[in-house]
Amino acid sequence: MSLRSSPAILQVLPTLVSGGVERGTLEIAEALVAAGFRALVASAGGPLVPALEALGARHLTLPLDTKSPLGIWRNAATLAEITRSEQVAILHARSRAPAWSALLAARRTGARFVTTYHGTYNEGFPGKRLYNSVMARGDRVIAISRFIAGVVRARHGVGEDRLRIIPRGVDERRFDPAAVAPDRVAALRAAWGLAPGRPVVMLPGRVTRWKGQGVLVEAMATLPGDAVALLVGDAGAKPAFRDELQDRIAALGLDARVRLVGHAADVPAALLLADVVVHASTDPEAFGRTVIEAQAMERCVIASDLGGPTETVEEGVTGWRVPPGDPAALAAAIGRVLAMTPEDRAAAGARARAAVLAGYTTARMQAATLDVYRDVL
Repeated sequence: MSLRSSPAILQVLPTLVSGGVERGTLEIAEALVAAGFRALVASAGGPLVPALEALGARHLTLPLDTKSPLGIWRNAATLAEITRSEQVAILHARSRAPAWSALLAARRTGARFVTTYHGTYNEGFPGKRLYNSVMARGDRVIAISRFIAGVVRARHGVGEDRLRIIPRGVDERRFDPAAVAPDRVAALRAAWGLAPGRPVVMLPGRVTRWKGQGVLVEAMATLPGDAVALLVGDAGAKPAFRDELQDRIAALGLDARVRLVGHAADVPAALLLADVVVHASTDPEAFGRTVIEAQAMERCVIASDLGGPTETVEEGVTGWRVPPGDPAALAAAIGRVLAMTPEDRAAAGARARAAVLAGYTTARMQAATLDVYRDVL
């Protein structure tokens, strides 16, 4: 079979800047190429385009980051042209505005339409459910967790004939304690000024209110001992909450015990510095990939008891869950984990990694998504 005669799958999303949606797009592009498909991705572009093209996929630059009705209509026409000229068999939409364009293009060309329902998508004003509903209009609708599948069923009435649950995955080759050289961990320890032997509590995630950094700050104010909390992540274009956190840290006298260290390029090495990894989101996570990344690195995880992490954190076995927005409960859980013997923490970490390898790997997610494509072709 020639390359041109291979089925083409076109993924559409707003940009290729950063984030879980973008990472998933690259992971599926990689799997498509390996399976002999032609992998196309349309977006407004971004820093991840070279990485995508290095996988053997092709990027098409379109203003798919627009939400204007006219822009969506114009993008639909362009996507229809691409679908015909590239003989695209499936358009796979990963975000709402591009999904409307892709749905129109699929209807005009006869291509199949697949969506991945990545979030809870708020419905705060009239018409929002209709706007969101495009993510439930696929020939197949992929939900990234059982929690999201429940949202899709309840809001949009999607039946089991179209709904597929495919959890996000972690690259077990990259997130493997044995694959991280000690000097990588030592470099981060030095950069962040961490004394050897000092307990480390880590919250990885974008610095934004609903991710719960403020909950951890309040918890640290009541946690005895000398543990240090590292808030790992950047604040993006809205630093106001970061400034608010800094003010609260100072007001509580926690400057020596809570640090905002910014973005970490080497996430696996960063996680190995932690004795406890905290997920403290106050809104439900659609999945919560940082949780399984920490588990894959054999870290003890404490997660908010809502959303996707309720599926990946088995209480007392692969981690612990606490009520969201409850600093006292979080502090108590951190204290219990830090009081465990190193051997018991290591055993909990090993169970967590085993659970990730059994059910939440990138390879499993890729294979299941390819099965969806083959099902609709």
